[in-house]
Amino acid sequence: MTPEEKLKELGLELPALRPSLGDYVRCVRTGNLLFTAGQGVDEYHGKLGRDLTVEQGYLAAQQSMLNLLSVVKEEIGELSKVKQFVKVLGMVNSTEDFTDQPKVMNGASDLIGKVFGEKGKHGRSAVGMSQLPNNTAIEIEMIIEIED
Repeated sequence: MTPEEKLKELGLELPALRPSLGDYVRCVRTGNLLFTAGQGVDEYHGKLGRDLTVEQGYLAAQQSMLNLLSVVKEEIGELSKVKQFVKVLGMVNSTEDFTDQPKVMNGASDLIGKVFGEKGKHGRSAVGMSQLPNNTAIEIEMIIEIED
């Protein structure tokens, strides 16, 4: 089953590409590595620990990962060309005393695990931020290895 078919089986679909908000590209390919720019979400705004629950943050992280997968698909044509997720960096818009950033980022990690299996295993950082662009709840960037 392809990653696209697995997404469909989970009741998920890849969203349309979001417009860039500055002078940058959505991803850069160098050799077999693809470095993505950060992708936020349009559906969830505010701070975790004040405006949003951990559960809402989890869904925001899942949506951010879907946005990233749309970028990857645009670049490489089909998600089955992903060889390995290498690193995921999750930036969570959170209050000073919020410490559940890893639980929020599980929304992204769980999704790629379900869709990509062993290829979805990755290193990850989940950090709190005092603010993110447009007051988005989360922004994620990643590095993946792709097939030649």
